Amino acid sequence: MQLSSARSEKSFVTHTPGYWPDIEPALWNDWKWQLKNRVTTLAQLEQHLALSNEERSGVLLSGNKLSLAVTPHFFNLIERDNPDCPIRRQVIPRIEESWTSPYEMSDPCGEDSHMPVPGLVHRYPDRVLFLVTDRCASYCRYCTRSRVVSGAGEQELHTDFEQAFRYLEEHTEVRDVLLSGGDALLFSDDKLESILKRLRAIEHIEFLRIGSRVPIFLPQRITPQLCAMLQKYHPLWMSVHVNHPRELTIEVKQALERLANAGVPLGNQSVLLRGVNDDADTMRDLVQKLLMCRVRPYYLYQLDLITGSSHLKVPVSKGIEIIEALRGHTTGYAIPQYVIDAPGGGGKVPVNPGYTLFHDAEKIVIRNYEGKVFEYPENGVASVSKPMPKVDLDYFYS
Repeated sequence: MQLSSARSEKSFVTHTPGYWPDIEPALWNDWKWQLKNRVTTLAQLEQHLALSNEERSGVLLSGNKLSLAVTPHFFNLIERDNPDCPIRRQVIPRIEESWTSPYEMSDPCGEDSHMPVPGLVHRYPDRVLFLVTDRCASYCRYCTRSRVVSGAGEQELHTDFEQAFRYLEEHTEVRDVLLSGGDALLFSDDKLESILKRLRAIEHIEFLRIGSRVPIFLPQRITPQLCAMLQKYHPLWMSVHVNHPRELTIEVKQALERLANAGVPLGNQSVLLRGVNDDADTMRDLVQKLLMCRVRPYYLYQLDLITGSSHLKVPVSKGIEIIEALRGHTTGYAIPQYVIDAPGGGGKVPVNPGYTLFHDAEKIVIRNYEGKVFEYPENGVASVSKPMPKVDLDYFYS
């Protein structure tokens, strides 16, 4: 696949006031106002959007699987009359969510089977996933934890914080803790700091991470006060979640810059979604725009096999095709690692285009992004009987 020569718009657009034209800027920029005024009902949707029959039916059924909630900021990115809008497909329920396939699961990553104490997932040897809340600013319709997130699923999250802290204190092999859920950045500064402070008091924990979509759904939450608090607990990294370049508004860019200026390294995790980012041009614009926000594209996830997600599933072959179209056509910093989270709890498995054509004890034969073939010696040792060619060093310094 070749990238199109036509460049998509990469400007950072502000979408205020959009569907809320009468709201004062002071209110609009208050993250608590944004949360209180989320779109959560069919009536609110129909006030702003021309819903399709599939969407209307999906909303009526959403309370049985995953709640509907969209912040005003993110809602402003939705096209009123386009049911195929890539932003809309991520957050507006559809009737297809009620369909099931035999290979789909409620817990596709096998988290529940790797949970030694409530709310703490210990699947990898040296790191844990700490599920600190079941609430998000907005709800992605493909959420891998829809069984517990939003309070509408089949399970409830009952994190035992004290038991989790004791487990971490006792398990000295754990050096890396990822806070997720739900979204930890919905906590007040004080509550979030109490968790970070407790983790930092455990000597063998070296590395803290927060997985969050709040900077994208709710950029108003990324206040100078929050950033100053986070800065006290370095090394602390953050993984954000952006799937389409239009999500990177000027407000989001400024929020991400505040985090970066506070010394928080930022990586992005995208999910490959049908009708959202399943073409090379969109993905190229996304990853390049992320770099402009000082965010390193980190993972491109194949969609987890979550129940009711088949309408958003993209073939793995298409994901490989997209990664191959990026390689050589943009900086390596912009190319995420494409992974499948192995169903049932096998962990992240890299999936890459086939650049190795042949490999034995003598050599490896490889191809580059242009399809040109090269050989590299596997065990070549310079012979002492042959003098090394003389190098004209002046050539390198002239």
